[in-house]
Amino acid sequence: MTSRREFIGRTALAAAGLSLPSAPVAREATTAAAPRRYLDIHRAPDRVTVQSATRDVRLVRENEGRWTSDGIAVTTIEHGDAIRVSLMSPGTAAKRIHLRWRGDLTDVRLILGDAWERGYGDLEWRGWVPDRVMPWYAATSDGELTHAYGVRTGARAFCFWQIDPQGVSLWADVRSGGLGVQLGERTLDVCDVVSRAGRGGESAFAAVHDFCRQMCPSPRLPSQPVYGSNDWYWVYGRNSADTVRVDARHIVELSPAGGNRPFAVIDDGWQPERSATKTGVGTWDHGNEKFRDMPGLAAEIRSIGARAGIWIRPLQAMVNSPDGWRLPRDRTFLDPSVPDVLHKVAEDVARLRQWGFDLIKHDYTTYDVFGRWGMQMGAAMTRDGWTFASGATRTTAEVIDELYRAIRTAAGDGVVIGCNTVSHLSAGHFELCRVGDDTSGTEWSRTRKMGVNTLAFRGAQHGAFYVADADCVGVTNAIPWSLNRQWLDLLGRSGTTLFVSIAPDALGDEQRRDLRAALALAAVPQPLAEPVDWQHAVYPTRWRLGRREHSYDWVGPDGAGLPML
Repeated sequence: MTSRREFIGRTALAAAGLSLPSAPVAREATTAAAPRRYLDIHRAPDRVTVQSATRDVRLVRENEGRWTSDGIAVTTIEHGDAIRVSLMSPGTAAKRIHLRWRGDLTDVRLILGDAWERGYGDLEWRGWVPDRVMPWYAATSDGELTHAYGVRTGARAFCFWQIDPQGVSLWADVRSGGLGVQLGERTLDVCDVVSRAGRGGESAFAAVHDFCRQMCPSPRLPSQPVYGSNDWYWVYGRNSADTVRVDARHIVELSPAGGNRPFAVIDDGWQPERSATKTGVGTWDHGNEKFRDMPGLAAEIRSIGARAGIWIRPLQAMVNSPDGWRLPRDRTFLDPSVPDVLHKVAEDVARLRQWGFDLIKHDYTTYDVFGRWGMQMGAAMTRDGWTFASGATRTTAEVIDELYRAIRTAAGDGVVIGCNTVSHLSAGHFELCRVGDDTSGTEWSRTRKMGVNTLAFRGAQHGAFYVADADCVGVTNAIPWSLNRQWLDLLGRSGTTLFVSIAPDALGDEQRRDLRAALALAAVPQPLAEPVDWQHAVYPTRWRLGRREHSYDWVGPDGAGLPML
């Protein structure tokens, strides 16, 4: 019950940051001697292959930036400091593009990759794993220099990297659902490939953070730090208007005075048909019997002194949803390629803003489209053989981008946080992104695995893609405060988002003191936390916070205990 993902699965069965100088454009590496162990990919690849439903088509180079065969063409044209990859395949349904740059990388010691959507406690620097799927970007380290390879945010394909001692591979998944995309006569601008050569004297974290800025030229960031409460980790969906009022009073009591007011976020549980055995039926125009007046409740939160936030699962189908709205892969979800579905999603989000909710947290869209969590997606992404109701004429990335644009537009000037959203497609659309899977109000091992690992390995995206949310501190009696206060302290000092879930019976004098201190830090800008030992630990214990280094003990003298079951 501590993981929303596990909670939903069981109930379904029952029923600003670090300030760094800008990176030089990758092209400079081609006009001088390339730094050691840096493979210059700001050039034509050495091999290009397109995968169709029946075979792999190896393309033949016509000139420096064009490869063709069997009516298929791929171009790699210089586009500013990037290489733009485009695909023309009028007669063949294309599934994936493979671009290969050859070079000597034998001196690389460690390699870091990202995640499709959230991290699941599985991010780390590793040695050679040639078939490792590294979504969106990858970084290499020889112990002194950190080089990075990636694609710009907003790509029209799901892109991942593989690195081995003989070179670098980029795979671009251009499928529409589980079928090859049928482009017809249009040209698909697949992605913009960028890279960054490391600099002497910089830390690996600083290099990755600067590369994230290079990958996202136009992030959408809030005007001031976002912090506050979220009720999930103390009520787990058993909330009510009364618990929301209690939550709002507590977060206002514990937060500093001043213009940057905390949020009080109502999570899953307010929607119609929500009960112990149901996750709701996709109706978002009123609350259930425990939430009879949603606009009135938002106004009450404001009168208490907080800003109101609310959760929604926009692609959950209503019982009476038209058949043509439903996703062919799983008809319990709505198909975001259908214009009427996008209109419904936009209406639902706009209604929440009209009710007075200043923050909208939308959830589950990646799982609802793909049928898999990010940790299960790998190179396959989803099962084969299905496509969207509108047909296979657009890539999955294009369909998801249109969904995100609809949510963004409907939210107006409200703050939007994406949870279980595709990170590289969220950037530029949403102010905040939940960058890791659920922490916990009952299991410390889950908070350590999902929270600490996520903050360490995706904190570099903070202020570059969006504001990073490594998830809540669940203040309950189930977790020793000696452990939880460390997570609270790190988040409060980290420069990222701090949300807390406060069980009233766990709020003693010690907790109040520590919460006040952490929330006061979180309410104002802080330097971005840097994990010092992240190349040697999946749960880093040494962190550079401002000008000082802090140490944390995530395990304790009696060991880590049983792993998550």
